[in-house]
Amino acid sequence: MKPEDPSSPRAPAGGLGLRADFIMALRFFSRLPTGDSLHQTPDLGRIAMALPLASAAIGSGPALVLVGGVLVGLPSYFAAALAVGAMVIASGAMAEDALADAADGLFGGQTIERRLDIMKDSRHGTYGVAAMCLFLLLRVTALGAVAAINPLAAGAMWLAASIVARSGALWVAVALPPARADGASATAGRLPGRSFAVGAVFAVVLLFLLGGPATSLVGLGVALLLALAIIAGWTALCRRLVGGQTGDLIGALGALVEIAVLAGLVPFA
Repeated sequence: MKPEDPSSPRAPAGGLGLRADFIMALRFFSRLPTGDSLHQTPDLGRIAMALPLASAAIGSGPALVLVGGVLVGLPSYFAAALAVGAMVIASGAMAEDALADAADGLFGGQTIERRLDIMKDSRHGTYGVAAMCLFLLLRVTALGAVAAINPLAAGAMWLAASIVARSGALWVAVALPPARADGASATAGRLPGRSFAVGAVFAVVLLFLLGGPATSLVGLGVALLLALAIIAGWTALCRRLVGGQTGDLIGALGALVEIAVLAGLVPFA
């Protein structure tokens, strides 16, 4: 995750409420237009509660590209590739960049300091490129396979997966302190457990509402179990390798959770 442009004007204290929190979440997690209101310093406690709605807004356009592409006659995998490209544009490639940085840092460095330095480097190495390519490939193949049978189900499942992924990834900001004092996650503050819980429950509700008609209760249960396992494992890995969390580690977890949820839903579509 990248913080807002430091040159952006900052709003004074105030601007509270769901609408302001929704705009803050959109600005933090996407490149979608949000109007010309003053930018506020990101606050993870506020972002977490509005993030499911923001994730739905971010993912709706790409999901419609997937569904619409298949309905107008495009091959399902071609439509899936276009849709994933639309998601990359809408999100500013945040998940892809974070996953690549995290893979390079965690697996390319031998000390905590070196791992953090590698993650901060804007260049991508072998681990990062491989992780990013696999992430894109897994999304396209999962969505294309389901869209060939039922494009509406594919779009709904993907939207549900992306909502759960972004909200679930914030758990590391609850469980772990910032690994560096000047990173994006440190700027946004420590995430209170209550705020995370509110957003997570809302995300799970949307998972059932969107993914339920497209799959089964078994598929939903498997998807949640896989997501929880990935979140727990990634949190433990971050604690062991860097002693905390960064924006890249949060973003990378979001990518992994999205794939985990899709892996649970797709076999039952």
